[in-house]
Amino acid sequence: MNDSEQRTVLHDIRRGLVYAHNRANANTAEAHQANSTLNALVELLVDQGLVNIESLEARRKQTGEQLRRSYLERGLAVAMQEFGISKYDFKGGAQIDCENRLSLCKAACCRLPFALSKQDVEEGIVKWDLGQPYINSRDNDGYCCHMERGTCRCTVYAERPIPCRGYDCREDKRIWLDFENRAVNPRVADADWPGCAETESQSSPIEKA
Repeated sequence: MNDSEQRTVLHDIRRGLVYAHNRANANTAEAHQANSTLNALVELLVDQGLVNIESLEARRKQTGEQLRRSYLERGLAVAMQEFGISKYDFKGGAQIDCENRLSLCKAACCRLPFALSKQDVEEGIVKWDLGQPYINSRDNDGYCCHMERGTCRCTVYAERPIPCRGYDCREDKRIWLDFENRAVNPRVADADWPGCAETESQSSPIEKA
């Protein structure tokens, strides 16, 4: 099989996977629709004063996040982001002096998991975790598989996804306790980061990558 044939096969495989995963998402949506009866019952209980709506909403969010993580870990859900714009037209993103901070932050942002877009997947350059479609692929050390070890250089910089282009670490307490004063969160060196930092910050409105 020559290079052209291999590219054709890989392209067909990617298209097939996208279709299969989209069908899986459609089935999940139908299952969620079945929950409308349960939601109606909850509304009745609230209307009758048997359930406190604030307590219910807080518990719903907590349980929903737990289920979302469980689904992703077990491969029962497909994570794919849509931004409504090509990543090559994206103009956002903060100006961070990364080269002067790598010794402190240890390129922590390159350890953050996030979902690729349909554009990323179809382009076939940025790799995703086969066990967790379409989460960016990371190696055993937790770092993105496209990060060059030693230099922290991105080997797919021109094709990097929108989350990489637009991410702003300055207010992310998982990384910086005080960005301006260069005070890094000491947990960034932990093997279980960012999970450990997220657990500690569950009560804080920290936006996940």
